[in-house]
Amino acid sequence: MKKKLLYTFCIIGLLTLSTALTSKTRYEDKSWIRINLLGYKPDGIKVAVWATKSDFIPQRFELIDKNTGKTVYTSSKIKNFGNYGPFSHTARLNFSDFKTPGRYFLKAGNIVSLEIIIDKDVYKGAADFTLRYMQQQRCGFNPVLKDSCHTHDGFIVYGAKGGLKDSTHFDAVGGWHDASDYLQYSTTTANAAYHLLMAYRDFPLAFQDTKQANGLDGKNNIPDVLDEAKWGLEWMAKMHPKRNVMFNQLADDRDHISMRIPKEDNQYGKGFERPLYFIDGEKQQRGKFLNDTKGTSSTAAKFTSAFSLGSTLFKEIDPIFSATLSEKSASAYEYANIKKGVTQTVSVKSPYIYAEDNWVDDMQLALANLGLKASNSVQKKKYLDSAFYYAQQEKITPWLVNDTAAHYQWYPFINLGHYELAKQSEGDRKQQLISFYKQGIEHVWNRAQQNAFYRGIPFIWCSNNLTVSFAIQCFWYNKISGDHTFSELEQANFDWIFGCNPWGTSMVYGLPSWGDTPKNPHSAFTHLGGYPIDGGLVDGPVYTTIFKGLIGIQLTKDDEYADFQSDLAVYHDDYGDYSTNEPTMDGTASLIYLLAAQDQKAKTESIYGAITRGDINSKKLAIVFTGDEFADGGEIIQKVLQQHKVQASFFLTGNFYRNPKYTSLIKKLKTDGHYLGPHSDYHLLYNDWKNRDSTLVNRTEFDHDLNANYAEMKKFGIDKKAAQYFLPPYEWYNQEIADWTKEQGLQLINFTHGTRSNADYTYPEMGKSYVNSNDIMQSIVNYEQKNATGLNGYILLLHIGTDSRRKDKFYNKLPDLLQYLKAKGYKPVTINQLLGSAN
Repeated sequence: MKKKLLYTFCIIGLLTLSTALTSKTRYEDKSWIRINLLGYKPDGIKVAVWATKSDFIPQRFELIDKNTGKTVYTSSKIKNFGNYGPFSHTARLNFSDFKTPGRYFLKAGNIVSLEIIIDKDVYKGAADFTLRYMQQQRCGFNPVLKDSCHTHDGFIVYGAKGGLKDSTHFDAVGGWHDASDYLQYSTTTANAAYHLLMAYRDFPLAFQDTKQANGLDGKNNIPDVLDEAKWGLEWMAKMHPKRNVMFNQLADDRDHISMRIPKEDNQYGKGFERPLYFIDGEKQQRGKFLNDTKGTSSTAAKFTSAFSLGSTLFKEIDPIFSATLSEKSASAYEYANIKKGVTQTVSVKSPYIYAEDNWVDDMQLALANLGLKASNSVQKKKYLDSAFYYAQQEKITPWLVNDTAAHYQWYPFINLGHYELAKQSEGDRKQQLISFYKQGIEHVWNRAQQNAFYRGIPFIWCSNNLTVSFAIQCFWYNKISGDHTFSELEQANFDWIFGCNPWGTSMVYGLPSWGDTPKNPHSAFTHLGGYPIDGGLVDGPVYTTIFKGLIGIQLTKDDEYADFQSDLAVYHDDYGDYSTNEPTMDGTASLIYLLAAQDQKAKTESIYGAITRGDINSKKLAIVFTGDEFADGGEIIQKVLQQHKVQASFFLTGNFYRNPKYTSLIKKLKTDGHYLGPHSDYHLLYNDWKNRDSTLVNRTEFDHDLNANYAEMKKFGIDKKAAQYFLPPYEWYNQEIADWTKEQGLQLINFTHGTRSNADYTYPEMGKSYVNSNDIMQSIVNYEQKNATGLNGYILLLHIGTDSRRKDKFYNKLPDLLQYLKAKGYKPVTINQLLGSAN
C-alpha cells in the first residue's frame, strides 16, 4: 500500500513538473510586459500592457519594491483585449491608484517587467535633453561638429515672379537640416520654430540656460530653447528677405547621393551652392516629377505665425529683432494672400515630397496670432472672425477621420489654430472650437479602444510625429475644456513613444539613458561619425505593406525585434531603414513641447487644483497683492516698487476696479507693467470655512460673478487673455472651484503656505489672530533660512490696504522686504513670469 501511495505521489509529481514545464513553454518565453521606460508620475495615469503569443492572460498582478523585494501593491484591474500585431492576447494593467514614489517591478504570472520608476521628477530635464537634437541639426555653424557646413547657399530657381533672375546667388545659410539628409524646408522649419516658441511661452520653467547663442557650452542669460528658436527664425527671415520674395526649399533630393557628415555639396551644378526654390504659387518640376502646388498660403501663413509669436517673446530680450519679426509677420501674411492655396516641396530624382494638401489651418493660425497683436478692438475682431471662418473650413484634421494620409499630406499634423483661437474666444465660438478637437479625438478613440495599446494612429510614414501631435491635441482639449475623458488615451500615446509599444523600445535616441532606445538610427552622425544624436525622435513604425513598397531599404544586421514584427507594422533599429528609424527635427520639436508640459507640472506645487508655488529650483518669487474695499497702501506700494524697479501682481475685485477713488492707482499700476488680475467681483465666500467641500455658490453664480470682475477689468484695457490667473476671494476654495475656473480657460492660484505674510490685514481687536508687522517680517526670514529651497518659487501674498483699526501697516516695511530679498539673491517677478502661460 505504501509502495502504491509512493508511486502515486511520484506520478503526481512528474505530472506537476510536466505541467510546469509545459506551462513555461506555453507562455513564459512568449509573454512580455510593456511599460513607459521613462517612468510615471505619482498622481498620473499608470498603465502597463501585457502582450503574449500564448493563450495565457493573468487574473491579477503585483508591484514589487526593487529595494526590499516585497510586494507593495496587488490588483486585478486588468482589461483584456484580443490579438494585436504579433500577439495573440493583450491586456491593460492599470495601477494608477498606486501613488508611492519609488522603483518597482510589475509581475503578472511569472513574467516580470523592466524597472518601473514612479517619481514626480521623471520628466525633469527631458525637454532640454531633446533640444540637443535641434542643436545637432544646425546648418551653417554646427555646435556638435564645431565646424560649418553649406556656407555657399544658395542660387535661385523659379524666381521670375519675384523679379529675380534664376541662378542668382542669395544668402540662405543657416537653419536646420530637415532630418538625416541635408535638405531644408521652410514649412517644417516654421512649424518647428513655432513649437519651440510655444514650449517656452507655455512652460518656461522647463528650460535652462546652458548654451551660448551659437550652441556651444556657456550661458548667455537666454533659455536655450529661445536660442534655438531664434536660430530657426533668423533663417526664416533670410527665406523671406523682402515683401515680394519668399523661398520654400533649400536643396532637393539630389542631396541623397550618399550618406555623409555635412560639409559642402557640389552636386547641383553650381559649385558649392544649393538651389533655392522661390514660392510662385505654381506647380514646379525638376527632373520628371511635378508637384501639386496651388498657391502661396501654406508656407507663408506658417511664417506669419512663427514671426508673430517670436516678436512677442523676444520683445524684452532683443527689441530690434522683435521689431524685425513683427514686420516680417505682416509681410508674410500679405504673401500668403497672393494666391490662396497650398505650396508643396519639390523633388528631382524620387517621387517622395512633402505632399501637403491643406492650407486653411495655416491661415487660421496666422490670423489667431495676428489677433493677439492687433492694435485696436476693431482690427482684432476682424482677424479673429477671419480665423474662425478658416476654422470652419477644416474642423477636423482629415487624417484623424481617414486613418491614413500621404506623406505630410495634412500638415501640421494637428490644427494648432483651434487652440490658439479658442483661448481668445468665448461662448458658442469657443465651444465649437473645443468640439472640433473632441470630434477628431473621438475618431481616433473609436479605433484605439479596440486594442490594449490604445493605438488609433495610422502606421504611415512618420507615425511617431502623428502620435506626439495627437497627444498634444488631447492635452489642449483637456486644458481648454476641463474634460478629462481622453486623459488615458493621451497618456497611452505618450507611453507609446517611451516603450509601451509592441517592440518595447523608446523611440527617442538616448531617452531614457538606462532604457532600450535607438542605437543605430538612419543618421550619418552616428553611423559615420560616432556622434550621439541625443533627443532625436525617430520616424516610428510603418505598415508592413508600406515598408515592402519603399525604394532602397536594405537592413544591415539581424533584426533584434524580429519577434515583434507582424503583418500589421514593422519597426527596425537599423541604419538601413530610413522609413522607421530616421529622426526628424520637426517631430522632435513637437516632442519638446510635450515634454516641457510634463516637466513644468512637476515644478509647481498645487493644493486642491490651485497652483501654490513655482519652480523651487529657481531664485524667483512673486509678490502678490489682493484688494477689495481698502487701498490705503496703494500709493506707497506703487512708489516703492517703482523705486526698486520691481514688478508685482495685483488681484483686485470688481468692487475695487469700480471704485472711482482707485482709478488713478489702477492706471499707474498698469502703466508700470504690473500684472493685474481678478479676485472675484463681490468678494464672495465660495465654500464653508469648517467644511471645505461644502460649496456655497452654484456654477451660474460663480461664472456670473467672475465674468463681472473681468468686465470691470476690461474698462482698464485688461483682456481676459492677458489675465488668466485667478486668485480666489478670501484665498479659500475647493477642488470644485478649481475645476470651474479651469473650464473658463483660467488657472486658479493661491499663496504659498509657511509665512505669516497673508496676516498683514489683521488688527489687535481680532485677538490671537492678530500678527504685527515685525513678526510677519521675521516669519519670512525664518522660512527662508530654515528651508532648503528658501523662497524659491514662492507666492508671497500681501494686501494693498487694510482696515483702519490696523495701525501697524506692513506695507511700510516693503522697502525692507525688497532689500532683504535682493541681498539673498531673489528676483521678484510677476505671477505669469513665475509660472508661465496659464493656457
